[in-house]
Amino acid sequence: MFIKTCLCVTMGSMDKTLELYYESAYLTEFEGRVLACDSRDDGHYEVILDKTAFFPEQGGQTSDVGLFTTSDGTEIHVSHVSIGDGVIRHICDGAVSAGDELHGRIDFAHRFSNMQQHTGEHIFSGIVSKRFGYDNVGFHLSDSEVTMDYNGPLSKRDIDDIELAVNRAIWENVAVTCSFPEASELSTIDYRSKKELSGDVRIVTVEGYDVCACCAPHVNRTGEIGLLKVVGLQNYKGGVRVSILCGQRALEYLGRAQDIVKTLSDTFTTSDDKVVSSVEKLSEENSSLKAELSELRDKLIDIEVNEIESKAGSVFVAKSGSFDAGAARKMVNLLAARNSGYSGVFSGDSGNYRYVIATGDDNRDLKALNEMLKERYGAKGGGNNKMVQGSLCAQDIGDVIDSCYSI
Repeated sequence: MFIKTCLCVTMGSMDKTLELYYESAYLTEFEGRVLACDSRDDGHYEVILDKTAFFPEQGGQTSDVGLFTTSDGTEIHVSHVSIGDGVIRHICDGAVSAGDELHGRIDFAHRFSNMQQHTGEHIFSGIVSKRFGYDNVGFHLSDSEVTMDYNGPLSKRDIDDIELAVNRAIWENVAVTCSFPEASELSTIDYRSKKELSGDVRIVTVEGYDVCACCAPHVNRTGEIGLLKVVGLQNYKGGVRVSILCGQRALEYLGRAQDIVKTLSDTFTTSDDKVVSSVEKLSEENSSLKAELSELRDKLIDIEVNEIESKAGSVFVAKSGSFDAGAARKMVNLLAARNSGYSGVFSGDSGNYRYVIATGDDNRDLKALNEMLKERYGAKGGGNNKMVQGSLCAQDIGDVIDSCYSI
């Protein structure tokens, strides 16, 4: 994205931003001095402060959001935060000047939700590592989903057992600590990490469950997570992708699921525990009715085909919009087997029609007929020298059929 400098000093070399969120994940307000403000071509601004409590997007997690308030009381919304070479940039909807003092306020509900998800993920991945020896090779935490990728298979039974173990860790309310060990101490710590690390390494320890290198804010104790629910499992790149929700997100998910079950139980006038069997019974009945309907439809088509008279070896039929594509192809195939010319079915209503046309005569030029439909009626579709199909718009389908007889 093109960025130009405005209302401030130019961007050259700049000291790293002081990261206040490492002092406390629960710090919600702070004061900072503007070092630079750059305008963007999307109408927003990049603001750099000497220090910030806003956590930037990194490590697979979305950034904090919130507000800046200027000395005159103007509120500026912070919609995204990024980091590069230790410099943190806040994407804002208003401009400020270098030297301004700003009051920052984190949207803590958003921050705390991310903290719940991320600490829950650490416990889950720690248990997977200890029980199965798999690595977490991919992590994504957005405002709507949390996914973890593991480089080995996990069954539904495995996932159920891990989910229960994670929730037991939550109920135990064990401590979660974050630290920057000295290099000599770090070399003695057995910790998880997706890549080789150098320099200052931040270690997050969930007592008894996990030790992992991580840059993100976390809860102080596991009880603050509330609960963890696995909401998705799929095979992925030789391993599995697991989707989870924690805390309020998990509660809201379970609430929606309960509403669905309640609606179904009311619909089927049955108890919640019998909803699945009721749906399965309805599905079986539906499949049986579909098979019976298909059989009857085929018999009706056979009868109708026997009663249709061809015109110069060709026959075209108009049907209502409820006549589905499978029935149209069956009718066309039966007609083509009986007639030497073109055999076609147009089905639709209100000027919009689908068509299927076939011929059993190698001397008939289906391409020419289809081109005529495109030129006169704007038809869209294609096929081969045995069958063409597509759609078109026409107020008078009789006129279209007469045109087909003329080819």
